[in-house]
Amino acid sequence: MGDSAESLARAIGERVKQERKGRDWTLDKLAELAGVSRRMLVNVEQGAVNPSIGTLLRISDALGVGLPALVEPPAPRAARITRSGEGALLWTGPSGGRGVLVAGTESPDVVELWDWTLAPGELHESEAHSAGTRELLQVQEGALTIEIETESYELSVGDALTFRSDVPHSYANPGISPSRFTLAAVFEPGVGAGHRTEAPNA
Repeated sequence: MGDSAESLARAIGERVKQERKGRDWTLDKLAELAGVSRRMLVNVEQGAVNPSIGTLLRISDALGVGLPALVEPPAPRAARITRSGEGALLWTGPSGGRGVLVAGTESPDVVELWDWTLAPGELHESEAHSAGTRELLQVQEGALTIEIETESYELSVGDALTFRSDVPHSYANPGISPSRFTLAAVFEPGVGAGHRTEAPNA
């Protein structure tokens, strides 16, 4: 991990530990509720790993706080500014792709704003999110293929797609130039009311 990734991992670990202890939960209890191993949870709290988006989603849902609460400092004001370059880099692809959580709202009705870039040939697979979650995205550059269970959608610059993401889905760049898209919203209703099911790693 680079310096920024290490800082983010430490911040996430501290917030997870704070939320867990605030509920007087043991590591074993949170691990069970989140559906992750105790070892993984220990590593997350120690800031020793850069956990996958799927792992962070399971932990945040179990805590009932939503993913943005784990990667952003608490905001005492009604408005929060995320300056350019300050978003949380939560995914990097093998060829340089990036998934950045730019901003998000608090639970129980969590809305997230993401900025994604996929290098040619890169693929990001996402597990099924909590029941009722929906995504809206728009392609800013290049081409994008979205697969939702058995359905496939081909998008180009300016195209937008709205879909339910409580099923396995993926984003791929089939072109020869980088693809960039704004995941305009990930709406997760009632975060913490239920728990995500196990699915392929996000």
